[in-house]
Amino acid sequence: MDKNDLKKLKESLHGHPGILGKEEYLNTAVLIPLIDIDNEYHFLFEKRSANIRQGGEICFPGGEHDEIGDMNFEETALRETFEELGIGKNDIEVIGELGTLIGGSGAIINTFIGELKLKNIDKFNIDKIEVEKIFTVPVSYFANNPPEVYHVRLEAHPYYFDEKEEKIILLPVDELKLPARYANPWGFRKRKVLVYKTGEEVIWGMTANLIYEFMSRI
Repeated sequence: MDKNDLKKLKESLHGHPGILGKEEYLNTAVLIPLIDIDNEYHFLFEKRSANIRQGGEICFPGGEHDEIGDMNFEETALRETFEELGIGKNDIEVIGELGTLIGGSGAIINTFIGELKLKNIDKFNIDKIEVEKIFTVPVSYFANNPPEVYHVRLEAHPYYFDEKEEKIILLPVDELKLPARYANPWGFRKRKVLVYKTGEEVIWGMTANLIYEFMSRI
């Protein structure tokens, strides 16, 4: 490393710092859609179709970032919203970016907020392959009804057993001469799970976290 390299390093550090190693994770983007119904803003939610990953769960429109096709994460969120809700580019006004949420499962969620210009959700041509139904809940409901809080325990496992009950070593602790404590699961970190119970559906997990973060801003 010489002075030219140091100069390049300084130049690369300008601006907002990012998430180190982000490319190793599942990078996604979602849109939190707001819709004005009778002069009151509602969140618009999707219920995922039963036959897809995380089927039956409640979420906001979004999906995995396409490094080739998407110029940025906002474009990912909008593309997925257009596809899932069956609406056009002129039907959404992006308000801004809420932030980036890192899930315990390794997913990174880049989150944007947008106002839907359509007022009648019955006119949405939703993608039935991915979306079972859509529904709305007033934003005020979440201001008046804080989430219930539960927990799960996260552990790091240096090995696992496959379907034949054979032990598969992921991290060869003895071979690498690492401290012996890492030969068995470690970490045991407790993580909060937020749950909102609405009259329509139970909303929990990452979607509940995004609602909580949204509400903290207003």
